[in-house]
Amino acid sequence: MENDAHESFDRAAEKRDDLAFLEAQLSDGETWLLPLWQGQAFVRNGALVLLRLGQTHADGLLDRCAEIVWLGRYAGVGCFGVDLSPIQTPLQLRSLSDSTPTQLRGLLAQLPAPQIELCMSARALLTWHERHQYCSVCGQPSRPRRGGHLRVCSSSSCAAEHFPRTDPCILVLICDGDRCLLGRSKGWPEGMFSALAGFVEPGETLEQAVARETLEEVGVTIGAMRYVGSQPWPFPASLMVAFVAQAASDQIRLDTDELEAARWVTRAELQSPHKHGFFVPPPFAIAGRLIAEFTAGTLTAPDVTSA
Repeated sequence: MENDAHESFDRAAEKRDDLAFLEAQLSDGETWLLPLWQGQAFVRNGALVLLRLGQTHADGLLDRCAEIVWLGRYAGVGCFGVDLSPIQTPLQLRSLSDSTPTQLRGLLAQLPAPQIELCMSARALLTWHERHQYCSVCGQPSRPRRGGHLRVCSSSSCAAEHFPRTDPCILVLICDGDRCLLGRSKGWPEGMFSALAGFVEPGETLEQAVARETLEEVGVTIGAMRYVGSQPWPFPASLMVAFVAQAASDQIRLDTDELEAARWVTRAELQSPHKHGFFVPPPFAIAGRLIAEFTAGTLTAPDVTSA
């Protein structure tokens, strides 16, 4: 299917408990399937591969997948995510011939918003099922329910319910006048710098996590901060919660266990970062969006009086 920015995605959560409805959808040849294989989507002729269920009957695709999850309605039609990871050679399937497995991180930047949400949801749910096959209470196998949005322990004496998890992760762009603080994690592509980030700890507010992570990673204290936005990041199961903060100190004390490097960069340097030996994430990523807005002068940290 060709990308269409005007297509819509509706999670249709009210249908998750309607088993008769879900079974009917899995018998309807017009139903959409979004296939993923080892966490990768498929691309054909530059477009995301979405299959009609009727296209896959010859492949026996639903009988060979590891998991099926109800995503909702795409362009008004029911849509499921399917995990094809057990199939060693998915490109030999007739319905996926001439397609290419593609890492979602690179693909998402070129998709329209409804397809991004579709892929993010499928990736998060299917990864969760893969990693939570057993009940964490008693250790017995668990079974999917509610269209794949719940797992229930198979032991009648336990019957514990387990829901998909999302780990909140703060992301903060620290500002000091016309410059901002960027860090670099080990293992990133050479020269890449981004906003600081870290997972929220149990019993901690988002704001406390911003202050703690900043102090731990670069030794910088911050003043006023404000929430900017959020972005799902199912690699494997995070929600990026973005802030902008005002620096209260500027001396960097790097925690080399957390970061490989950190540096203050000016708006002028961000206009052409490659000339200064670094690059930043693309605007699709919320970190890249924050940096782009700071560079354009449309993102600033709050002062003390507005905090």
